[in-house]
Amino acid sequence: MKAGNVTKGGTWFARAAVVLACLIPLYWIVNVSLSHPEALYKIPLDYAPMPPTLENFEGVFDVNQFPGNVANSFVVATLTTLLTLALGSPAAYALARLKIRWKNALMALFLGIAIFPAIGMVGPLYVAMANLGLINRYPALVIPYTLFTLPLAIWILTQFFSTLPQSLEDAALIDGCTPFQAFVRVIMPLSAPGLFTSAILIFIWAWNEFLFALIMTSTPESRTVPVALALFAGLHELPWATIAAATVISVMPVVALVVLFQRRIVEGLTSGVEK
Repeated sequence: MKAGNVTKGGTWFARAAVVLACLIPLYWIVNVSLSHPEALYKIPLDYAPMPPTLENFEGVFDVNQFPGNVANSFVVATLTTLLTLALGSPAAYALARLKIRWKNALMALFLGIAIFPAIGMVGPLYVAMANLGLINRYPALVIPYTLFTLPLAIWILTQFFSTLPQSLEDAALIDGCTPFQAFVRVIMPLSAPGLFTSAILIFIWAWNEFLFALIMTSTPESRTVPVALALFAGLHELPWATIAAATVISVMPVVALVVLFQRRIVEGLTSGVEK
């Protein structure tokens, strides 16, 4: 056997192992969510629901707060995504087009802010939100989320805007567009891959965020999905099958986004690699 074939086979084996390692937890959660509660304590375990049941999903929606928690997560994640893109797109465009002396240092600062530990800011932000009377309201989550996702969005979009030729704006200006019109009508449509990538990453981050959601919400009606899932066990004495069903419901929007827009995500993340 040729060395090249061995290397290629090893590469595919490694890829398959990584994919399998990622899919096994997801499969097991789905399996538990479709199983009867008493079947979870059988020995040996059933590796497929026999027979499958939807009673666990019905149990999730019997909890009055959980559908509202899903709605809260969707609203907060959507508002965060829209606000971050609205603020980040013009800032990224300016960084990509203007000649700024310390641009690389500024970009590094943005990345540093994006990875700054949230625990170091949750206290001051909680005091600020409490003084403004925003606790248990959407702005108490949307504002901190935007502060953390904005640097990442600016970094991604700056890299993408830098790949678009300056001649596009010049042609639009010659045709009578203002700089703002050139940005909105020419640059933004061409930046769809970068915008999609930023939007999906922001949405996923906001959907999964736990720390701020735990601190800024104190009533069952105001909580988001991650916090509701964390408190599910205490409320229902560890109903594992129902918890698994709630977990499946919580990950479905994220999985659907990634599957539907995977091409856009790859295009946005790889933009600017080859210049």
